[in-house]
Amino acid sequence: MKKDLHPKYFEKAQVVCACGNTFTVGSTKEKLEVEICSSCHPFYTGTEKIIDTAGRVEKFKTRQATAAKGKKLANKRKN
Repeated sequence: MKKDLHPKYFEKAQVVCACGNTFTVGSTKEKLEVEICSSCHPFYTGTEKIIDTAGRVEKFKTRQATAAKGKKLANKRKN
C-alpha cells in the first residue's frame, strides 16, 4: 500500500459561520468558513431570513406592486 495517500484528517476542525456561530467537526481541512449553519438557517430556526443578492428581492417587490396598480387601473376603466 502507498504511504501518504490519504490527506491528513483533523478531528477537531473549527467551523466558523457568517452569523458568528462556531463549532467543531471532523474534516480534512483545519478551518472551514460557511455562510449558513444550522443556527441561522431558516429551515431549522423557523424564521424567514432573506439573503438578498444585488437587490433582487426589492426588484421583485416593486414589479409586484406595479402589476397590482395596473390591475386596479384596468378594473376602474372597465367599470
